[in-house]
Amino acid sequence: MENITTLYPFSEVTSPYNTSSNISDEYDDDEDEHYSISHYFTLVVYSLAFVLGTTGNGLVLWFTIFKMKKTVNVIWFLNLSLADFTFTLFLPLSIIYLANNFNWLFGNFMCKLNSLVAFINLFASVFLLTVISIDRCISVIFPVWCQNHRTPRLALFVVMGVWILALMFSLPYFIFRDTFEYIDGTSCYNNFELGESEDIGISRHRGTIITRFIVGFFIPFTIIVTCYSVIALRIQRNHMTTSSKPFKVIIAVIISFFVCWIPYHIFSFLELHAVARNDDYLARAVIVGIPFASSLAFMNSCVNPFLYVFIGRDFRVNFWRSIHSIFEKAFSEDSVHKDLQSKTKSTSDSQVV
Repeated sequence: MENITTLYPFSEVTSPYNTSSNISDEYDDDEDEHYSISHYFTLVVYSLAFVLGTTGNGLVLWFTIFKMKKTVNVIWFLNLSLADFTFTLFLPLSIIYLANNFNWLFGNFMCKLNSLVAFINLFASVFLLTVISIDRCISVIFPVWCQNHRTPRLALFVVMGVWILALMFSLPYFIFRDTFEYIDGTSCYNNFELGESEDIGISRHRGTIITRFIVGFFIPFTIIVTCYSVIALRIQRNHMTTSSKPFKVIIAVIISFFVCWIPYHIFSFLELHAVARNDDYLARAVIVGIPFASSLAFMNSCVNPFLYVFIGRDFRVNFWRSIHSIFEKAFSEDSVHKDLQSKTKSTSDSQVV
């Protein structure tokens, strides 16, 4: 039986026959059962993510592009949905790959492109969430400046920068992704060696995981926590009372992202450790865990539209209202910085008097 960590779309091993990460083909009944359960579970989750992700994010894209005024918030969420929609649109490739017993049918270029799209989604999503958090923080601290300079045009330039950065950090997964033909078919895997020594391949493997964790998790998470801590302190100090629905939507989307992606980052490090130490027991745990962790990460791409609906409006009261109205309210400019603007204006007027 082929090593499962070699074959899943987010796998990290340096070659399909790497002896440091391969596990004996002699599985006992319990291990084979766990493998089968995780395999079929992943197929179901990927299929569900494809249906819900393309439908939900497709609706968000439709309304944000054709039906809504292009405010700064709409531009943020439009691009977040675009990243998720593009990713879920490519999911059938992975579904067919798994259903066909890990036999890649679409050639070397599509193997590379599929991996590139997956990681562009990861980096673009976390970068956009970081930008949104910074935007919220600046709106609270400098409301007057935001009123004059926080424009959709500026947001478009920022979004362009986000996509360029996401592409740059995703390129290694396009370069190192490769296909390998074996007796039963073709696998799609990360070939970090590229014909060079195994030590170089392991170093590249380690570098991609550490870079992805720092850039795609640790730094954004630190910035986001800092921004919302500043926002909370500023709101408390100004005794502001606001029931900002967009603010709650943003918080829910951020929490959802990190909850869905934390297990994947953890298992990436565990897989790296298993390869470096030739730890057979840890490798077996990774074999079972990787499919569930990647499935949870994939599901993140289809939950956001439901968060927009359930949190963006009072769902029980507004269920029968138009979807357009739901999205329009969910993405409307929140009232936190407007409240501060009114306070600032009142203070200025009293000083003039």
